[in-house]
Amino acid sequence: MKELQTIDETLKYLQFDNWEQSAPGLARSRELLGLLGNPQEKLKFVHIAGTNGKGSTAAMLASVLQSAGYRTGLYTSPHLLRFHERMRVCGREIDDASLIALTNTVRAAAERMSEMPTGFEIMTAIAFLYFVQEQCDIVALEVGLGGRMDSTNVIPAPEVCVVTNIGLEHTAILGDTLEKIATEKCGIIKHGAHAVLFGQTEGVENVARETCAREDVPLTITAQSELTRISSSLDGQVFRYRGHGPFHLRLLGEYQLLNALTVVDVSFALRKRGWDKLTDAAIDQGLSTAQWPGRLELLRRSPDFIVDGAHNPQCVDALMASLSSLYGDKKLIFLTGVLRDKDWQQMLRRALPLAKAFVVITAPSARALDENELAGWLNAQGVPAIPAADTDDGVRRALAMAGKDDAICSWGSLYFTGEVRHALSAQ
Repeated sequence: MKELQTIDETLKYLQFDNWEQSAPGLARSRELLGLLGNPQEKLKFVHIAGTNGKGSTAAMLASVLQSAGYRTGLYTSPHLLRFHERMRVCGREIDDASLIALTNTVRAAAERMSEMPTGFEIMTAIAFLYFVQEQCDIVALEVGLGGRMDSTNVIPAPEVCVVTNIGLEHTAILGDTLEKIATEKCGIIKHGAHAVLFGQTEGVENVARETCAREDVPLTITAQSELTRISSSLDGQVFRYRGHGPFHLRLLGEYQLLNALTVVDVSFALRKRGWDKLTDAAIDQGLSTAQWPGRLELLRRSPDFIVDGAHNPQCVDALMASLSSLYGDKKLIFLTGVLRDKDWQQMLRRALPLAKAFVVITAPSARALDENELAGWLNAQGVPAIPAADTDDGVRRALAMAGKDDAICSWGSLYFTGEVRHALSAQ
């Protein structure tokens, strides 16, 4: 087998996605990692599952841990602009040379297996090897899909298991009720860890309590009643929580503020486990410098141009609530494209009350709804909508439509958000 020599060859190899043809389970990951010397056993983790907010939570937590002086790994998916974003150490993306070399190592091991690992299983193995190579003190590890059967769940008991907000997503795989999905997500909770749950429905909280009781794991549930909001603007948010703070959060939006409560509770749990450099000052510094592109991210002023990866009704609800908080009664210009097999009408109906107009594209996917059909449906609802040829054209049309006092918000998926960020930078 000829080794991969260039970053282009490496990225092409990593693009394959065969998970839908592969039986769910951890056997392939365990076999692959065993062939690689079980790098996951040489690391400490905070393991993060959930439907919404797990990437933001992971990024904020990594920033806090780094601010406290720990050498911190961060593993997230998907990426916005380039693959390297998925694996970071102290905020720096994996370099080309390491990605090529580690991919060759994992590829050679995968070729020795009777069943080919999935693309995500291979990526996860690369990440574990990279974090060991970089001598990370701790890794913020985001689950790919679900929890119990996700390839990241081969790790030993982490320092803290985290379950963020849960919604109805991937129901054919994870279950058709919040409680069934919560059971899959809570499958990351292991004896020897501490668990932190984003406070939500009673049914989900009961699933977490039952899992923690069975595994003899202490559980913290975030408490909005312990939150004191001090200020919120396009410059960021300031709050106190459980009598601590004030904490300064760079990220915008009510949902990011609530995700920050999870990060604070995780930090407190880690502090109890001996990570004593996680002082309140370190938490504040980490939250005030945390970046998570594509999530209610303000890219430009006059007109304001915000991008967000909202891609399901629950995410759109959270986005609209945040926009209402930031802009009051002002109506916005929305730039979006949707997938035909998503609940796109429900998503768009949630945005209609805040919409001045829409610019719509055919999303970059074979499953996308055609822009003309989407524009026709929106116009029939009484909101002006114009189709655009592609993402670049959509950004141009939205900017041309907006006055300097207007606000534009792009949403629809993380991949679309990445394209919009790239197109806007070229305008």
